[in-house]
Amino acid sequence: MLIDAHSHVDRYELVDERALKSALAEIAQYRIFTISNSMGLPSYRRNLEISEMCDLVLPTFGVHPWNAPEYVNRLQDLSESIKQSPMIGEIGLDHYFVEDASAYPAQRKVLDYFLGVAEDQEKTISLHTKGAEKEVLELLDRYDIPRVIVHWYSGPVDIFREMVARGVYFTVGIEMLHSEHLQTIAQEIPLGRLPTETDNPGGPKGFIGEPGMPALLKDVVRGIAEVKKTTVEAIVQTVHASLTELIRGDPWLTDTHRKMLEKQHNGG
Repeated sequence: MLIDAHSHVDRYELVDERALKSALAEIAQYRIFTISNSMGLPSYRRNLEISEMCDLVLPTFGVHPWNAPEYVNRLQDLSESIKQSPMIGEIGLDHYFVEDASAYPAQRKVLDYFLGVAEDQEKTISLHTKGAEKEVLELLDRYDIPRVIVHWYSGPVDIFREMVARGVYFTVGIEMLHSEHLQTIAQEIPLGRLPTETDNPGGPKGFIGEPGMPALLKDVVRGIAEVKKTTVEAIVQTVHASLTELIRGDPWLTDTHRKMLEKQHNGG
């Protein structure tokens, strides 16, 4: 069984009318446990519907930093979706792709809100940190959040190492195959804190020239095996163990999703 710890399955419908059906078929074919992060409320509602079509898709609710200005003045509208969601994601800050600094206060306010709720509800979070790695680290130090996944980390190595020291998990995706900097980071991520990701469908497009499909995860696994100087099979087993350990004892995930992971891993 493969693990895609960061994807956006609902966004396949923005590719073309057949893309979602094809993606779900690949997820089923290769038995890819897929955490489908949301960008906002409509995205989460659609991910919930998609999860009914495929029990390997786990929908999670968050407000992507790109969409923070849309939600900053109606945070109360988010409470029911947060309570319903077993994890929180995708949330974070983006000071790289978002060049308009006037949006940064909204990003910060929305992220502060989610971090506070994650602390109160003891939920796992999936974080976007692009161009704001130091700011995200400083915010994390203000909250007691038991399980943190940083998605597609590509920032400074010194901040990365500080996050490692704090027990953060890091998803690794397709850019690692094209970047020495990302390979250096992948080499240093402890094997027990290394979930794989695709960021499909949009994330890989700049590297492969087209929207990513779930089977792309096999290339990611092979790349990690090369960087870690081990076998594909060892990485598959390690990543599965990593995610299982991450959610161990999680009151929102353990009873149902860990059992699903174990069932799929054992060929059920």
